[in-house]
Amino acid sequence: MATTILGRKVGMTQIFSDDGNLIPVTVIEAGPVTVVQVKTVENDGYAAAQIGFEDLKENRANRPTKGHFEKWGVPLKKHLAEIRLAEGESYESGQVITVSDFVVGSFLDVTGVSKGKGTQGNIKRHGHHRGPMTHGSKHKRLAGALAAGTYPSRVFKGNAGPGRMGNETVTVQNLELVGIVPERNAMLVKGAVPGRRGGLLKIRYAVKREVPPAPAAEQSDAKAAE
Repeated sequence: MATTILGRKVGMTQIFSDDGNLIPVTVIEAGPVTVVQVKTVENDGYAAAQIGFEDLKENRANRPTKGHFEKWGVPLKKHLAEIRLAEGESYESGQVITVSDFVVGSFLDVTGVSKGKGTQGNIKRHGHHRGPMTHGSKHKRLAGALAAGTYPSRVFKGNAGPGRMGNETVTVQNLELVGIVPERNAMLVKGAVPGRRGGLLKIRYAVKREVPPAPAAEQSDAKAAE
């Protein structure tokens, strides 16, 4: 059963549930992704699977990259990610993961790079209060005192002050998967996800929730194999 997939943020829209409630959703073009490499405890010291997303032109890959994909017999992929495997979980090289492998109604953790906002002051970056605006105040949006002058005569590390804001890896947890559109490789996730439109996302089942049972198609295939 697939637990992780890669995708790109398309944008936000809204849908209506069966009982007429409006639900704001983010549309994610997820997959298909291909399992490139399977790591085992015997060979690599831990169990994991490497997945690839989006085809890569041959003239854009260097020789080590080509050799890696040729070794596993998988077409070149632009983006790679690694999945740690739980006990009893298994993948095969060349296996394809699509949105149909995920269960509607389950909860997801979505990881992406947040929008960069450049260098910002302490008020916008940390939500600090401004100073008084009247009676000749010279302290409107300044950071204020950072440390004592005589001792320790320095600013402690980790002090909340101005600096670069955004452009960080962010994970939003427990987002509900309210729908999938298999023919468009689309996921409809309730709420907002990190990053700009077109940004790369890693979507996996929520770590703070129970992993749901496999989709009906997978369950029927498993019974047929038995």
